[in-house]
Amino acid sequence: MGGAPVTAKYNVIMGFEVDGVVEKPDIIGAIFGQTEGLLGEELDLRELQRTGRISRIEVKINSEGGKTTGEIIIPSSLDKAETALIVAAIEVIDKVGPCSAKFYLKSIEDLREKKREQIIERAKEILNKWKKESNIDTQELLDKIMSEIRASEIIKFGEEGLPAGPGVTKDDTIIIVEGRADVINLLKHGYKNVIAIEGASIPKTIIELSKKKNTIAFVDGDRAGELILKELLQVADIDYIAQAPPGKEVEELTAKEIAKCLSNMIPAKEYLELQMKRPSIEKVKVALPENIIEKVKEHVGTLKASLYDEKGEKIKETSVRDLINEMQQQNKIYGIIFDGVVTQRIVDLAGEKDVKYIIGARVGSIIRRPPTLTILTFDDILATT
Repeated sequence: MGGAPVTAKYNVIMGFEVDGVVEKPDIIGAIFGQTEGLLGEELDLRELQRTGRISRIEVKINSEGGKTTGEIIIPSSLDKAETALIVAAIEVIDKVGPCSAKFYLKSIEDLREKKREQIIERAKEILNKWKKESNIDTQELLDKIMSEIRASEIIKFGEEGLPAGPGVTKDDTIIIVEGRADVINLLKHGYKNVIAIEGASIPKTIIELSKKKNTIAFVDGDRAGELILKELLQVADIDYIAQAPPGKEVEELTAKEIAKCLSNMIPAKEYLELQMKRPSIEKVKVALPENIIEKVKEHVGTLKASLYDEKGEKIKETSVRDLINEMQQQNKIYGIIFDGVVTQRIVDLAGEKDVKYIIGARVGSIIRRPPTLTILTFDDILATT
């Protein structure tokens, strides 16, 4: 009896006690007979066995002192809710033949989880064997295997079939990213509550989800990321904003970089206030060098910083990490261009040095700034080309 075999997801293990001596066929007969019609045709045990969604039920039995005890094992390829209904239906059985009986759940084994554990253990054995034969980094390869297992958890969510992690359905907070590759990268690093926009327009599923859950918009550190974020903020209820480092995409971030970006996220309200405070290039009253666009392009992706005098001549070039140290040593700085984030510390020091303009890759959370200081981003400058 049974259709084409389907790989079981769960093993349901149930115990039973019967006040009398019965045999295996009596137990099987009670299970099929007394659950018939309880859950409708789709979840009828005979139909489920015919289609292979419930495999052959195994019965272990022991008779002693006029009583019969034992357990039944039911391999199920149904989902969790359907499997739970089958268990509940069997638990209402109170007779086996003429004898009073009690059926109860002992445990449900997740066979896929067991297989994952077996795969990981076997992978460890293989890697340890390789390690003896070469200088291979066992932990690095094991991390890669774990990453691939996590990436396989990607699901399709909503009417648009958006790429998402399994945590989107049950977690109170979701992370909204741009594309499928971003979802895969976050899954690899253990973030399961992630879903992708996957397209130029914001899907209805994202808009509806944002009304029910806490939302974090996590976008690329480029102009495209900012444009997507702008549209997202217009149509969806976004609570927090996180952005990849300048010039980087979410799909290429390491676990450490992802954690840092998410720990530095800011409330959407604060982000919008900062955007309103940022001056546009047309409103800048400070004198910028004529070839400012070329100067900015020279810094994109370099992690370099340059200090300029009032004539637009370069005073000093240094690395972004040494910028503050150089600012402290120089006295006649008119402007700064650097491939990094404009922070409050840099702004405070610029105020002390009477700097007139700062152009950075991105602007961080700035609470105060001197009224004579203009702060711009690379995008503010390059958007005018």
